Amino acid sequence: MKVLISDSMSSQCVDILKKAGLEVDVKTGLKPDELKAIIGEYHGLVVRSATKATAEIIEAATNLKVIGRAGSGLDNVDKVAASKKGIVVMNTPGGNTVTTAEHAIALMFSMARMIPQANASMAAGKWEKNKFMGVELFNKTLGVIGLGAIGSEVARRGQAMGMNVIAFDPFLNEEKAKGMGIQKLEIADIFRKADFITLHTPLTPETKYLINSASIKTMKDGVFIINCARGGIINEADLLEALNSGKVGGAGLDVFEKEPPEKNPLVGHPKVVCTPHLGASTTEAQENVALAIAEQIADYLVHNIIRNAVNFPSIPPDQMSTLQPYIALADKLGSFAAQIFDSGISEVSIEMRGEVAELTAAPITISILKGLLSPIIPENVNFVNAPFIAKERGIAVREVKSKDSGDYNSLLGVRLKSAQKELYVAGTLFSKKEPWILRIDDFNVEIVPEGVMLFMHNNDKPGVIGNIGSIMGKNDINIARMHFGRDTAGGRAVSVVNVDSPVSDAVLAEIRKLPNILDVKVINI
Repeated sequence: MKVLISDSMSSQCVDILKKAGLEVDVKTGLKPDELKAIIGEYHGLVVRSATKATAEIIEAATNLKVIGRAGSGLDNVDKVAASKKGIVVMNTPGGNTVTTAEHAIALMFSMARMIPQANASMAAGKWEKNKFMGVELFNKTLGVIGLGAIGSEVARRGQAMGMNVIAFDPFLNEEKAKGMGIQKLEIADIFRKADFITLHTPLTPETKYLINSASIKTMKDGVFIINCARGGIINEADLLEALNSGKVGGAGLDVFEKEPPEKNPLVGHPKVVCTPHLGASTTEAQENVALAIAEQIADYLVHNIIRNAVNFPSIPPDQMSTLQPYIALADKLGSFAAQIFDSGISEVSIEMRGEVAELTAAPITISILKGLLSPIIPENVNFVNAPFIAKERGIAVREVKSKDSGDYNSLLGVRLKSAQKELYVAGTLFSKKEPWILRIDDFNVEIVPEGVMLFMHNNDKPGVIGNIGSIMGKNDINIARMHFGRDTAGGRAVSVVNVDSPVSDAVLAEIRKLPNILDVKVINI
């Protein structure tokens, strides 16, 4: 088998692949047409961020079995196109954890003591000692938003420097936070209390412009903000205004909404320390991810062992055709449950009843965990690391099997628990292949979990359906399906509306004002 390395990589990557008996070509700097012309020869492709494995490239990859990304980000790989062709997509999500955390700390130090500015002053032949009065990190409050692998490393380093660390993470439960010596707070409290705020979340619809003029107004005067995560989490125009007014004392930015930034006034601003997306740029990190992806590619092509796949679970070959529909159901159930459960999860119980209980449980459990975690950390969760991420976050996972599935051949259920509440969601396969959700807590429903959905709790009163339909029509949003469930006539109910286009915050605000609507959320499956 042949492997193409299309981006600059450690020579040890080549050595590992060759030692496994694979033929290796290193061809970097290929233009898209050049890559398309030769990709059909190869069974494996190893990339960093420069190569774009687009749908067009993947379509031409007639023999390709695996794409390996030396690093965690997969923005440059069309995962949907790869999945449709049965190509496994792998990454190395843990390889840059420490180096990115250290970069965040480096930006924090640089801001606090104005080191780049002082260096530039001295390079200009000046001695402006009184101009660069800094602040100590000791005894300051560090607010960490996103306490995954990188955020946790930043938190530990903050504690080592004598900082008071507080954190917000929707998947962090109280017990895990206490074990780390960290106070878990709501995000509004982080904004209000922190002297330094460091961001370690993916860019999702929920985190887009998380830092904006409204949230900045609630922060301490002179707050420092660090972003080594993703551009777009900060509204850059709002940050610039806050820096100019003095509300924000400084910003450390390694990422930008547009990269490279063009004529961005934040670059060169006297209160900003910025770097060109260097979070993972250390010799050690680059070596680690190169070696890791080489070993993963070799294991898959030579031994058919899948590790760190983002689009494919490990499944026994004899159960593949039977398990695959249940894996899809499990993924959707987990994602749906995560998006309607607004509390830190301490326990996940996975119930397999009927025919599904006779199948290998691990792929189903992993798929539920992947679906559960993906809405919060979509870039890093895959079928292999989902159980480890759950364990890192202190989430206990239980499996329950039973031959009894009631009126259905199979029933798959997910029960989420936190200190404050519980949620139960269950579903089955229609015609042995189409995922359906049949139960949400005490409500019997028939929901097709796909696309954009509005999930509502409401009072079972006349006019609710008509009012929702009127708002959708007025805003030119087509309704694909509507599903309802209630406990008793005139009592509480749940309503789920599948729509054909995104729902804006303004439309949600209209719905929330309707009579008998108790709450509404947008679910994306």
